[in-house]
Order: sequence, then structure tokens, then C-alpha cells
Amino acid sequence: MAENRAAAYAEGVPCWVDVQLPDVEAGKRFYGELFGWTFEDDTADGAAAGGGSAWARLGGADVARLARKTDGRMPTVWTVFFATPDAGDLCRRVLVAGGTVVTAPAPVRDLGTAALVADPQGAVFGVWQAAAHRGFGLRHAPGTFAWAQLYTRDTDAANAFYARLFHDALFGAGADPDFGRAPVTEVFAAGMPSQFVVHFRTGDVEAATEAVRQLGGRVQAPPFETSYGKAAVVTDNQGASFALLQR
Repeated sequence: MAENRAAAYAEGVPCWVDVQLPDVEAGKRFYGELFGWTFEDDTADGAAAGGGSAWARLGGADVARLARKTDGRMPTVWTVFFATPDAGDLCRRVLVAGGTVVTAPAPVRDLGTAALVADPQGAVFGVWQAAAHRGFGLRHAPGTFAWAQLYTRDTDAANAFYARLFHDALFGAGADPDFGRAPVTEVFAAGMPSQFVVHFRTGDVEAATEAVRQLGGRVQAPPFETSYGKAAVVTDNQGASFALLQR
């Protein structure tokens, strides 16, 4: 069922996604065609209109952000952010649990506070302490965020790490997490590093996979059955990996 967000997300809930791209305009064309997103340039980030970041919307609701890479050495990648009421405290807990802080908590204008961290196997994710920007305005609908899957080299260690950080969201009474863990070898080659794959919902995964090809993207893993739906792992026309999920 589609869900409009009216309140802040609880700690440990995936609350936002963004993608770092060398060409935001090309990203707009790709994702606009694939998911029906519309865009508003984020000129407040200091870049000229059309050359910087853009908010992606579906039906007027915020669903993602496309950001221009400022350093060619940065990966072209989708990042999932988990909600927290205190980014600094969560980063301290990440360190205690054996993870690392990639970028320390920093304010993003009046929108909130963001940080990037990595788990003990090196999978990078974001944390978001909301202020004016709470996160997804819409999720679980076709064309919006549906699931975050961690493909990891050590599922037991991953389960212990994330349970320590986000126990209530994952295992608490009434928990309905949008976050799973699986061995890397379930989809990727054994040498692939641990990583998160952001899943977007679709009504027809085969048709959406073909649309990715037609738009210049690539299929990494054709449609396969999972415990949470039928998925395919793809890349966009600039190399950012994500998944399509039919459920």
C-alpha cells in the first residue's frame, strides 16, 4: 500500500535516498521516463540551476534527490539514509559497534543533519536527523522507495551490528522493516564488496527492466524471486546501481 508521510520517521527506518551523478540532467531524463518523476532544481545548494542538484517528486511528494558529483573520484551510487533523532549519538554508537564514520554529522541548511557511516564490512549508509525535511513524502507506491537490501560478506555480523543500532525498528513489537540482509553471493559475484541496494517499487518488473535497457541502463541481475517480492538489479545510464521490486 502506498504511504504518505505525515510525521518524522522512527530511528532505524529508511527515510530518504539520494544519488550522486556526474550529469544530473541525464539523470532527470532517465528517472523521469522510468518512474514518472518530475524535478525541481535545488539552487540553494550553491550550484546554478540545471547544473546542480534536483528534488525528485511523484504526484507532488518528495521521493528522492539527484545530486551532482563534485569530485570525479566519488562513486556514482544510490545511498539510503536511516532516520535518527540524534545523528551525533548514532555515529558514536556506530563506532562502538565496530563501524566507521565516513563523514561526520553536519547541518544541511535548515533541512536537517546528515552523516555517512559504514558498517564493519564496509557497506556505506547515511543517517538523517530531520529538521525542515522529514524524508520521503511518499513511499511503497510504484516509482518510489520500497526496500533497502544489504548484500554483505557476513550476514551474522551484519545482523548483530544493525540490531545493536536499530533494534526497535528491526525487531521491536509491531516492527515492519523495509530493510533486509543477504549474502553477497545471493546476487553478486563472491568478490563484490558489501553494499546497500535501494529498491524502487514497480507493478511489472520485467517491463521495468526492459525500460531500463531502452533508456541506456544495464541489467546486473535479471528478475528473481525473493522473500520480499520479485526483484531485478540494474544500473542507470551513468552506472548507479539500484533494484526494481514487484510485490
